[in-house]
Amino acid sequence: MSAVMISRKVTRKWEKLPGKNTFCCDGRVMMARQKGVFYLTLFLIVGTCALFFAFECPYLAVRLSAAIPVFAIVLFLFVMAMLLRTSFSDPGVLPRALPEEANFIEMEIEAANGSIQAGQRPPPRIRNVQINNQIVKLKYCYTCKIFRPPRASHCSICDNCVDRFDHHCPWVGNCVGKRNYRYFYLFTLSLSLLTIYIFTFDIVHVALRSMDSGFLNTLKETPGTVIEVLVCFFTLWSVVGLTGFHTYLISLNQTTNEDIKGSWSGKNRIQNPYSHKNIIKNCCEVLCGPTYPSVLDRRGLMSVEAPSSTSSPPTPDNAATKSNPATPNTKTTAPLIPNEHTPDEAKPGIGTPPQKTNGSIPKEGKPSSPRGASPKRSPAPIVVKESAH
Repeated sequence: MSAVMISRKVTRKWEKLPGKNTFCCDGRVMMARQKGVFYLTLFLIVGTCALFFAFECPYLAVRLSAAIPVFAIVLFLFVMAMLLRTSFSDPGVLPRALPEEANFIEMEIEAANGSIQAGQRPPPRIRNVQINNQIVKLKYCYTCKIFRPPRASHCSICDNCVDRFDHHCPWVGNCVGKRNYRYFYLFTLSLSLLTIYIFTFDIVHVALRSMDSGFLNTLKETPGTVIEVLVCFFTLWSVVGLTGFHTYLISLNQTTNEDIKGSWSGKNRIQNPYSHKNIIKNCCEVLCGPTYPSVLDRRGLMSVEAPSSTSSPPTPDNAATKSNPATPNTKTTAPLIPNEHTPDEAKPGIGTPPQKTNGSIPKEGKPSSPRGASPKRSPAPIVVKESAH
């Protein structure tokens, strides 16, 4: 005879997280699903530096100084470290509300808005908070079922709310938010320096070789130099311009999302409540502030019950159970929506053993009592506590 047993399968929380992210290394690496442009970024950086180390560095180390390739290697390693740190980290994704929490928030909103007549549009779901004597509106996210914190926004590509959302960058394959913005800025800054460095010494290399063997012979001997110059020339303006733009935002303690929407420079001329009115203080807060931990707990453990069948020899108890199966105990919860009640027939008495409908004697040998003999007991009230988001 086969008996069904309940075995607990241990899984990580990242396997059940909603959204459109991908996880690697057992949840340690978190990225967006669209990673094609990220691979292109890796190819351009690694390929350009490889050509520079193969064609220019041996000649420049002998002709000028051995410090040229050493500094290029250090700068290249720093760029790759900042890129991977930005791409593989949690940008500040906010967890979604649990079903109980979402129902409680919906009840709270309905109670605040009152009854709405048919055909009327419900009012916007907004909460007002005061930050530095400035009123800031917290918008409700219909996907995550939460009131987003200040400066947070929902990324449509990753389908998650991100704290201090700046923008979604396909070049790094991830969102840029509260937890990885400083690494993104250091990546763009170091990449600008590396691009200028390689482009400058490419020109120096061509000039020195042209003095010895001519310009055309130099291009024939080092074809990789032409590729490097073209790649650096077209990427120099975009990377340096992006670095300058984010330097301007950091000096104002502002995000790209706020700048595009005109949150602090619109018609109302609302001042930025997060700015310290000092460039040095703003830069220190953004670049030198504390490192915030992730609130997702991606590698936390969660148990999932899975049935597994095992064979066991037949026993008298098993035979009696098979011939006279008992009704399994089921748990019922009271509804969270008001004015919605559970029927009296579906309310089981607390501590009352399962009854037989055919009047047969249960396994324990006690005669079954009629249904109306035992008094009905109402289910215990459930206290719903408001959780902080």
